[in-house]
Amino acid sequence: GGARRAPPPAVSMQLFGEGKLQGKGVQAIPFPPPPETLPADMVGYVGFDPLGFSTLFDIKFLREAELKHARAAMLAAAGAIAQDLYTFPGVEKVIGDAKMTGAHDAFINEVHNGNSQAYAMHQIIFWVGLFEVVTIPAISETMKGGPRAAGDFKFDPLGLGKGDKLARMQLAEIKNGRLAMIAIGGMVHHYLINGKGPLGQ
Repeated sequence: GGARRAPPPAVSMQLFGEGKLQGKGVQAIPFPPPPETLPADMVGYVGFDPLGFSTLFDIKFLREAELKHARAAMLAAAGAIAQDLYTFPGVEKVIGDAKMTGAHDAFINEVHNGNSQAYAMHQIIFWVGLFEVVTIPAISETMKGGPRAAGDFKFDPLGLGKGDKLARMQLAEIKNGRLAMIAIGGMVHHYLINGKGPLGQ
């Protein structure tokens, strides 16, 4: 495995590019110390890499993947909760009151039954796949050492990250994204156990 180092004395939840710290320095787990390959100045750093992934893969690739999954998880968690609050007109005619993974299965079954209104799942796969393809050049630039930061697609229509707000918004995104990844996993597992959405638990 890669070399290990003692945890830096005061690096925790550092705000990228501003040299500010959020709280006291911590080490995510008591032992072992984080690998040398885990940059202590990256947004959301808490010294957590117990399996040493940063010694096996490029950290830029790992951060790109983390941000992508975090953003998808935030959308998924919000969507899972929205299903318990509102049903769009016409949906019940296609899949009944199915939710979460049950909605996925119901859509697929309806497609197999010849229901042309059930191709929503295929549209999602198409648009997500298309987005993956068109973002390849940007990700390639980062991986080749270009100026683009991992996860940066210049998408900020509301201007939330303008000026000195950027560092805090980057930190908020990664922290909320990590929480959302855990949350949507919990929502899905609870649904598989009792068939209820997150607000019905």
